[in-house]
Amino acid sequence: MKHLLKLGDLSPEEILHVLDTADQLKRLHQAGQDPKVLTGKSVALIFNKNSTRTRTSFEVGIYQMGGQGTFLNAATELQIARGEPIQDTARVLGRYYDALVYRTYRQSEVEALAQYSGVPVISGMTDYAHPLQVLTDLMTVREKLGRLEGVRAAFIGDGYNMANSLIVGCLKMGMSLTVACPKGYRPAADVLMFARSCGAPFCLTDSPDEAARGAQVLFTDVWTSMGMEREAERRRRDFAGYTLDAARMALTAPGCLVQHPLPAHRGEEITEEVLEAHAAEIFDEAENRLHVEKAVLAILLAGY
Repeated sequence: MKHLLKLGDLSPEEILHVLDTADQLKRLHQAGQDPKVLTGKSVALIFNKNSTRTRTSFEVGIYQMGGQGTFLNAATELQIARGEPIQDTARVLGRYYDALVYRTYRQSEVEALAQYSGVPVISGMTDYAHPLQVLTDLMTVREKLGRLEGVRAAFIGDGYNMANSLIVGCLKMGMSLTVACPKGYRPAADVLMFARSCGAPFCLTDSPDEAARGAQVLFTDVWTSMGMEREAERRRRDFAGYTLDAARMALTAPGCLVQHPLPAHRGEEITEEVLEAHAAEIFDEAENRLHVEKAVLAILLAGY
């Protein structure tokens, strides 16, 4: 693994290596034995979108491993906000930093950063993919259920970056997956092509009840992602009936997990009741972002 730009670039073995490393680093952290494998290393955290979990977990994780993280607001602080080409920014930052984390809108910008920087690049999220979050979800599901292969999963919501990455990550790990989204909000065409050609059980539907029925883990996400605020009212109408509520949870398998990348819009994609009933696993999921990100950095920069 040279970069982490999208899960489609990783083999199942590479995904498992990230998960196993994250488990190991979590155990070491709980024992107060964080390995200082990033001593002398600097990581740039370049953000074009708001962030709570991604920014803070990277800053804390880099510190725990002995490195230095620098937060850079790409929208207000860097010259790319004034028109500098991404390839020029990449060439400069790649000479200063050992790795770059980039949260932005277009997937092509993350790909360009990787092409020109000469150092490992990690996607902190784009409109197309959210690989760190789905690696975190896979870690959490395996932690709770003891396995990934054969787990029956479902995603209910917008066929956007989370859905795209869940499809790839879940199917590569041998899970079955049903995605329920309204017509007009389907996942990316290339992701659907992968899903239909990979041989793993996959279903795309516009019925959230069909997706929930028998599921062992339910994933959801906000209906209005960053940059879509002007569409919020229309999206609330289009996603009416897609809320994870008590009636929908009653269709799932006993002990069904709920996973949400946060922030959650209570009363939209998930009710207050369901979120609080599953808060333990949702906030374990949030914690696991720290360990997954540390694992990715350890693999890319320390040869783990």
